[in-house]
Amino acid sequence: MQILTPKLAIHGGKRAIPDGTLKKWPPIDDSDRKAVLDSLDGANHAFGPNCIAFEKEFAGWNGNRYAITTNSGTAALHMCIVACGCSTGDEVIVPAYSWSSSATCILHHSCIPVFVDIDYETMNIDPEKIEQAITPKTRAIIAVHLHGLPAPMDEIMAIARKHNLRVIEDACQAHGAKYKGRKVGTIGHCSAFSFNQNKSLCSGEGGMFVTDDEEMLRAARSLWSFGETRTPAESRDYHVYALGWMYRNNDLTAAFGRSQLRKLDGFLSAQRENAQALAEELRGTPGLILPTEPAGYEHNWYNYTLRFDMEALGHLDDASDFRYRIVKALQAEGVRTDVWQSFILPAMTVFQAKNGFGHGHPWSSPQARRSVDYSTAQYRMAQRHCDTHTGMTRPLRAPNGPDVARLTGAAIRKVMENVRYL
Repeated sequence: MQILTPKLAIHGGKRAIPDGTLKKWPPIDDSDRKAVLDSLDGANHAFGPNCIAFEKEFAGWNGNRYAITTNSGTAALHMCIVACGCSTGDEVIVPAYSWSSSATCILHHSCIPVFVDIDYETMNIDPEKIEQAITPKTRAIIAVHLHGLPAPMDEIMAIARKHNLRVIEDACQAHGAKYKGRKVGTIGHCSAFSFNQNKSLCSGEGGMFVTDDEEMLRAARSLWSFGETRTPAESRDYHVYALGWMYRNNDLTAAFGRSQLRKLDGFLSAQRENAQALAEELRGTPGLILPTEPAGYEHNWYNYTLRFDMEALGHLDDASDFRYRIVKALQAEGVRTDVWQSFILPAMTVFQAKNGFGHGHPWSSPQARRSVDYSTAQYRMAQRHCDTHTGMTRPLRAPNGPDVARLTGAAIRKVMENVRYL
């Protein structure tokens, strides 16, 4: 086919975003270096004083009574499952589209995930479909605040009260996001945060379990430290009282996290400003569906997720393939974007095979009530989203400013205005 325009970089045109425009994340300054070096010069590089301080400071920042610093958000999610009293064969409801840990944390404790489709507009769990997934074995609901937009917590909490269920907030991407004025992680019974490299609060790796319930705190802490009942900051008897893991954080990572926490409000303000600049640049672009922020919700803009209107573009039959062609064209222009999850969760082999630990466990457990149906056709909105999205974090992150966001928007418009040539 003859190319009728030289504009697109993927066809040899000039890149819209020059190399080196985007600055790295997270910004590191002398306060970070001092914090980490002071920890390095200290006497305890395992669970040390920075870990204890990090727990108190994060709980204070988010508005929780208790916090436990962990080595990952996945660890914190597993701790939430245990804190909620879930056991072998119990069922936990989770959205059909999220990061894999939102569901594998359920398997970690021999429980069974039950998937619910998402609301396409918000990308979060559809509250109207939760009750039909509840069975006598259901013990908890995981409310994922995907990409930094809070889940519909009023509806979820009302369903949980009606059926005597616990609610876990997966806030791994949602630091500082608010639902009707309340920070996420303070609404459900317990919550998990992640401090992975990509997150709005980055300590390289790490996470945090938070709750206001002292009994939940004790249960989560036992799993966190080998099944013991005392923390490394206390006089330990080294007796294992229950099955436990080693999910503790270390002092160097906690020192970095504490330093970054002091700047987090500024980082979140920059993300919001940059997201607004990007939205203004993209508004009205043909073929694009922009992310939403419903009234009463405050997005933290961890990830700016676009969907391509495949009906308008004439590619309903090859939506996923055409999406990848658009993404490659965007990347050629210098846009830092990619497909975040290319599979809905129930389509992943670990769930389709129903053989997490061998011999079909936990689905084959005598405690399991029924065979859970993971046929993917029932998750239509999750699949539609999965096939048509692309997301980006770096253009919104400090120290990049609105100028970078607007340049990113212009590059996206350039591709979409010439999308017929892809």
